[in-house]
Amino acid sequence: MIYEPREDSFLLQKNIKKFVKLDGKVLDVGTGSGIQAEEARKYCEYVTAVDINPEVIAYCKKKFDNIKIVESDLFSNVTGKFDLITFNPPYLPDDSRVKDLALDGGKHGYELTERFLNGVSAHLNKNGKLLLLFSSYTKKDKVDSFILNNCLKFKQIDMIKLDFEELYVYLIEKSDLLKDLEEHGLSEVYYLTKGHRGIIFTGKDKGGRKITVKSELPSSQAIGRIENEITILNKINKSGIGPTILFHGEKYFAYEYIDGLRVIDYIKANSKKKVIGMLLNVIDQLFKLDELRISKEEMHHPVKHILIGKKVVMIDFERAHHTPKPQNITQFCQFLIELTGVFMEKGIVIDKDEIIELARNYHGNFDINPIVKMIKGL
Repeated sequence: MIYEPREDSFLLQKNIKKFVKLDGKVLDVGTGSGIQAEEARKYCEYVTAVDINPEVIAYCKKKFDNIKIVESDLFSNVTGKFDLITFNPPYLPDDSRVKDLALDGGKHGYELTERFLNGVSAHLNKNGKLLLLFSSYTKKDKVDSFILNNCLKFKQIDMIKLDFEELYVYLIEKSDLLKDLEEHGLSEVYYLTKGHRGIIFTGKDKGGRKITVKSELPSSQAIGRIENEITILNKINKSGIGPTILFHGEKYFAYEYIDGLRVIDYIKANSKKKVIGMLLNVIDQLFKLDELRISKEEMHHPVKHILIGKKVVMIDFERAHHTPKPQNITQFCQFLIELTGVFMEKGIVIDKDEIIELARNYHGNFDINPIVKMIKGL
């Protein structure tokens, strides 16, 4: 079945002229009747139309002799990059009673759109544009999140209200961050997680190595945290502490992805000997920070701040600062007391009073040896 042009088709069609370049390249995904590709061909010579439906491909090849027609599941048979990509996806939730590729957008109606957005960056030129049409049936907040998760930016440029739904047209482009990362050779940039002040993406470099990118969270009220973290990391990296910065911009930095366990998970999964070795490593790094007069902060509960894989790496230095009286070791001693029950499962007995006394003495003289001796004796 070929999707006949309707209100959604015409809404997208009327926006195409604004963004087509005479010497540009256009890709129409899920072309259906070919209405968007045909409109784009009025204003530029190079237009490619793709669709997963063999019936559509046969129809379009017969109808258009000046448009490249390719059978493709989204980008599966697409090569190259384009200045404009258009997509009017199927957006209705899956209905087992009626199977129609032209209407079925997935179980909830937005899965196909998500898959499309996950792959579009690789086929969009640096300053390319994407026109995406979707319905309120697709759930607008979901589409917004899919766009941002792929390090893209968007604005709504058109919409119409129908009897039972609203139709939206989004203009989507690569964010400045994504453009910068691609100039550094990164691809497959995708959202990983976010905190109160930063947002984390992962990508792959030209050698296929997985890279982590930490960027300023746009909604954060904490100004200058990323810049501060870059400054701190550049200093402590010389002492082998923290993720090693590979490159950075004004509001982001990149480092090799750390594949490791969080500290509590590591304790539960490893032998007593390895756990003690890990604790000594952490103590050594924290002592170096104390010597540098840098307080990391949050070491009294660093459940998300220590990753243990091939080596022990502390992350998240956005709140770190210089101070004459750093508290890294004393805060971590508090954390050890919190983990008494976890340590007991490994046969490690923590003497709360002893740790409190050692921390108090350390804070007065910065002698780390008694604490090291205590950990070795666990």
